[in-house]
Amino acid sequence: MGHLFEVCTGSLQSVEAAVRGGAQRIELCAALSLDGLTPSMGMLHTVRSLFPTLTVHVLIRPREGDFVYSEKEVLAMQHDIHAMLPFADGFVCGTLTPDGGIDMPIMRQLIDAAEGRPVTFHRAFDRCRDPFEALEQIISLGCRRILSSGLQPTAEQGIPLLRQLCRQAGGRIIIMPGGGINEHNVRLIADQTGVAEIHGSASGGKGTTQSETVRKILGLLEKL
Repeated sequence: MGHLFEVCTGSLQSVEAAVRGGAQRIELCAALSLDGLTPSMGMLHTVRSLFPTLTVHVLIRPREGDFVYSEKEVLAMQHDIHAMLPFADGFVCGTLTPDGGIDMPIMRQLIDAAEGRPVTFHRAFDRCRDPFEALEQIISLGCRRILSSGLQPTAEQGIPLLRQLCRQAGGRIIIMPGGGINEHNVRLIADQTGVAEIHGSASGGKGTTQSETVRKILGLLEKL
């Protein structure tokens, strides 16, 4: 089975490194030190202009902290999606209720704003109270994939739950491990979970994506 490695990029420098390393899809963010925020329109426009064939999924997250959003924050997120539609191939977002459930009404608003572009439910999933219930809810929303570390600090630690989620999903949605993935554990995670897509920054602890690390990870996945 072929595997796709989505590179999480927080700067133009990282995007360029991801492309040099052979990445075909990126998640475009800002402020990865805050676990990622919505990038600027200028950044997205520049990336699209420089790399017209690169698949770009854009993170929509208006602030750091929790994933419980006010009505005004939701409006801002909708405006961001509408503005970015001409340049984005997909969007990455996630919203929760105060008690750790999936905020279905808000997610529906964001998915509607995306106008058919694929939506990934991001690692807000790892803060939900019941991952198996949340999985079914996210499937019912029509999201294309879930980014998760299996409710653990890293995807490697979350392998048992990621495996269970893949089994429950049964091909209805893509489970995409993310969190602490590197060239030393990517094959283990892919082998043990059976996933087809993997997500990571390929920064090697250096703060920005390293093209050689992207190349190594892609090479390892090709051997599976």
